[in-house]
Amino acid sequence: MSRISVVTGASAGIGRAVARRLAARGDAVALLARGEEGLEKAAEDVRRAGGTALPISVDVADYAAVDDAAARVEKELGPIDLWVNDAFSSVFAPFEQITMDEFARTTEVSYLGYVYGTRAALTRMRPRDRGAIVQVGSALAYRGIPLQSAYCGAKHAVQGFTESLRVELLHEKSNVHVTMVQMPAVNTPQFRWVLSRLPREAQPVPPIYQPEIAAKAVLYAADHPKRREYWVGGSTALTLAANAVAPGLLDRYLARQGYDSQQTGDSRDPREPANLWSPADGKDGSDAGAHGEFDDQAKSRSAQLWASQHHGLLASVAGGLLVTAGAAWAATRR
Repeated sequence: MSRISVVTGASAGIGRAVARRLAARGDAVALLARGEEGLEKAAEDVRRAGGTALPISVDVADYAAVDDAAARVEKELGPIDLWVNDAFSSVFAPFEQITMDEFARTTEVSYLGYVYGTRAALTRMRPRDRGAIVQVGSALAYRGIPLQSAYCGAKHAVQGFTESLRVELLHEKSNVHVTMVQMPAVNTPQFRWVLSRLPREAQPVPPIYQPEIAAKAVLYAADHPKRREYWVGGSTALTLAANAVAPGLLDRYLARQGYDSQQTGDSRDPREPANLWSPADGKDGSDAGAHGEFDDQAKSRSAQLWASQHHGLLASVAGGLLVTAGAAWAATRR
């Protein structure tokens, strides 16, 4: 069934992949991001896939602008059924090398941008008593790592905010649902766009997954928003489990491995564009698209994602096996 969907951060990366997948099933997709060149390319993707596109240049750190964008979507496309919060920015650097203006800006985009998008969506969904909001999260919403203090803080904040809102909606018995999808490392253009003070090129912490895996998870969550949270990738599941059981041990491991694992062997080019204060897409004359520079390392499948989406089936199978095993054991005792 086609819907009216809104995707923030739609010009590149996961947001771009989500927009393509929504369009492929016939949704009308409002694309929100700052970079007009990337937005136009994303709109072309949507139209090529069979959807209706509405690109809107907006800074998600500006609530009035986000709310105006939502009003425009409803005026031009119709009532919003789905809102996906994905826009973010960050700084790769030790905490003391990040200026307070940079930290504040990261928080405004990567945390308050989600708050603003959620409020704009809820303002319109609640009177109709229907709709879904999907927060694109990260394993870093639970587990902080070095060199990404601003981003980790924002993702932790989104997770706490979403939990609080979810409980309020449950209390009201609302048919508006909010869910969160915790992502692994994903092969997106962010690693050459994010402001960096690292000596070497930034990279996602392996294992790395393609953005299409993330997009598939987002659409599944959009179609099943009553579930509170989804984890994508075996690395996400292992990280969150290890952090719950032995966080101190994980602290020491990351202190040893967390610096090198987030950098390639190549020196960073100081001329690379950074998107913290202004859009980076189009500055080098190319379209960023959904993928970053790590296609040769990135996984295109995730068994854990399938398991996460079919946990009921797996529980039934496991229960059946236990019953069978119990019966077989009992038979041997006769």
